[in-house]
Amino acid sequence: MHTLPRRITAELLGTALLVAAVIGSGIMAERLAGGNIAIALLANTIATGAALIALILAFGGISGAHFNPAVSISDAIAGGISKREATLYIAAQSVGGIIGTVIANLMFALPIISISHHARSGTAQLFSEFIATFGLTAVIWGCAKTRASMVPFAVGAYITAAYWFTASTSFANPAVTLARTLSDTFAGIRPQDAPPFIVAQLAGALTATAVFRWLIPDLDKKAPEVLMPHPTESTSATKTYIFACVHNAGRSQMAAAFFNLYATEGCRAISAGTAPAARVHPEVMTVMGEIGIDLSSAQPRKLTQELAQNAQVLVTMGCGETCPFVPGLRVIDWSLPDPKGQPLEVVRQIRDEIHEQVKALIKDDCGDCCSELVGIVAQSE
Repeated sequence: MHTLPRRITAELLGTALLVAAVIGSGIMAERLAGGNIAIALLANTIATGAALIALILAFGGISGAHFNPAVSISDAIAGGISKREATLYIAAQSVGGIIGTVIANLMFALPIISISHHARSGTAQLFSEFIATFGLTAVIWGCAKTRASMVPFAVGAYITAAYWFTASTSFANPAVTLARTLSDTFAGIRPQDAPPFIVAQLAGALTATAVFRWLIPDLDKKAPEVLMPHPTESTSATKTYIFACVHNAGRSQMAAAFFNLYATEGCRAISAGTAPAARVHPEVMTVMGEIGIDLSSAQPRKLTQELAQNAQVLVTMGCGETCPFVPGLRVIDWSLPDPKGQPLEVVRQIRDEIHEQVKALIKDDCGDCCSELVGIVAQSE
């Protein structure tokens, strides 16, 4: 379960690493560019965009990977997180940003804290920050509605582009802006220039949120997916496992049935397939019926992107690369033969192997959310 302390820690660590990437790459770029500002900015841009993608993928499934007070405030307004959670997120992001600055300075043998003298002021710069943060928030909300799994890549791509099409090089993040006042390097900003930047950033984020709540009336339903699905304490009580194969007519049906036989409140399993059959294989129903598990009412279903996004673990059994890709979703692959058309003695062997795999998964993965394993007859004549 991703408890609030774990999510807060993820926000702190992610923001620290993001700021370290922004400032550290700026220092390295300036040192290697030989005075060519365009080359230095290009290097800083590529490193920042790449780091964003990687960090959102790494922490998105835990906290949502906001790393940005403007995003957290927008998410709270839409109902994705509570005001209390947003406040704690912002505090963690701010502290994480300072830690990231210290990390970057230390890595390049600079003073731990050095107040920036890099001037970034003027109406054009502030308008740029408004546009940069408006665009970032628009990308997040738009992708969360239509292609949630692509949000990390869309955010990284947008920030990479905005470095170049905005006069301010697109800070678009109040926590990062504050952190960058503490490093007198290529990526820095004077402390006196930071407050107007932050006001412009918040204005851009709030405006984009208002616009997209009008453009997409049911946008609030997608708020928990900003930037990526981040279950709250009230919604994370149930851990969902998907058992998936191609036809959802054999292996995945047996695995989900075994899992749900043992699982108590707090864990549940569903089964699905990438190309679902019309019904469960008769030989599978027969061997499961031999041990008292009735699959006669089971109906194969399609493994969709939306189904996968609402799960925490995906166990694949033959669907391979055709399974949906969901950043942050834990994927386990079991190599098991297809029982379709096999003699009953072979199907029994497959059933018993699945049974052992499920018991091992529950023991190693579920912990206290599942009941003590009870014995059932897994061998039949």
